[in-house]
Amino acid sequence: MFYSFFDPTYLLVIIGLVISMAASGYVNRTFRHYDSYRSQSNTTGSDAARFILSQSGINDVGVQGISGDLTDNYNGQTKILSLSESTANSTSVAAIGVAAHECGHAVQDHVNYWPMRLRTALVPAANLGSTASLPIIIVGVLLSYNQVLIHLGILLFSLALLFQLVTLPVEFNASRRALKILSDGQVLTRDEVPMVRKVLVAAALTYVAAALSTFLQLLRLVLLFGGNRDDD
Repeated sequence: MFYSFFDPTYLLVIIGLVISMAASGYVNRTFRHYDSYRSQSNTTGSDAARFILSQSGINDVGVQGISGDLTDNYNGQTKILSLSESTANSTSVAAIGVAAHECGHAVQDHVNYWPMRLRTALVPAANLGSTASLPIIIVGVLLSYNQVLIHLGILLFSLALLFQLVTLPVEFNASRRALKILSDGQVLTRDEVPMVRKVLVAAALTYVAAALSTFLQLLRLVLLFGGNRDDD
């Protein structure tokens, strides 16, 4: 049969891959587009980040440049906000938006935003689920479809999805905080704020795509191995 040569559930993986690639392509196109618009204030991403941190009453977070393209991140353990080369020294509205988003995470950390704390707490479990789930499922299959091991593997993989779902409100909230601060007119004009909003919405879609892709992978595992197997 054709099924012997083609696993229909693999379509779920392909769909997830297409969604992720589309979201990544969209955020890159959006960033490149608005990266060509220079802010009227001539403020760099690094300057905007320091301004936002100061306005938020945050004095214990450092701002540093790092190599790479769109590798910006905030590390709550070291209290360091790292901006990539495409962000730190650029005066584009896109760069300011990205820097402001990372500042949004610093603000979340400063006010003990509980979804961010929950996401941080889930990191070890999510990493374990991502690395150990498939080997455990494979061992379960090799041991005559041992359902205990298979279900344990599926449960572990679901932790990765849980992490992705918790990440969504954290990322959306960081963008809202960034836009609220940038809307005061000191860094961006009224016409530039909608441009930044489009950049941040595009970036948020990558997290939505990641959650959808992980869900489709989990669904595939459930369809393949989740049911009880009759060995008679």
